[in-house]
Amino acid sequence: MIQMETSFGEILFELDRAKAPVSVENFLRYARAGHYDGTIFHRVIKGFMIQGGGLTPEMKEKPTDEPIVNEARNKLKNKSGTIAMARSEEIDSARAQFFINTENNRDLDHAGLNPAVFGYAVFGQVVDGMDVVYEIERVAVASKGGYADVPLEPVIITRVTVID
Repeated sequence: MIQMETSFGEILFELDRAKAPVSVENFLRYARAGHYDGTIFHRVIKGFMIQGGGLTPEMKEKPTDEPIVNEARNKLKNKSGTIAMARSEEIDSARAQFFINTENNRDLDHAGLNPAVFGYAVFGQVVDGMDVVYEIERVAVASKGGYADVPLEPVIITRVTVID
């Protein structure tokens, strides 16, 4: 279980170590190191998802470890309330950033080996706090620091705690 405290309230996650062991261990390593504390949700798209875990309120990217293998073939779907690893156009490029799906995003599920359809690895599910996720989803956004869909007022992840 993961307890994520944000400036909007608390979100609890249950991680699926059986189906996404690499993604879960990666997330836990960053959480235990305090990497997520003080980062923001820097990309918020209503009717899609909220993304965070990599930038400070000043829009500075935090240093990360090497990328991990993409576990999108694990049959977990990008449904509303799931947490998944963010990545670039490269299949195996996920590091620390993650997103929470606010809708069923079938287009993000694994659909083949081509990078455009390989998918995004789901590794857990919100078990409490979707009201907080939906509140974050409704914030006003604009372009800032070379990023689109940035909340006008920072949505801060104040602390991420691993509950054993």
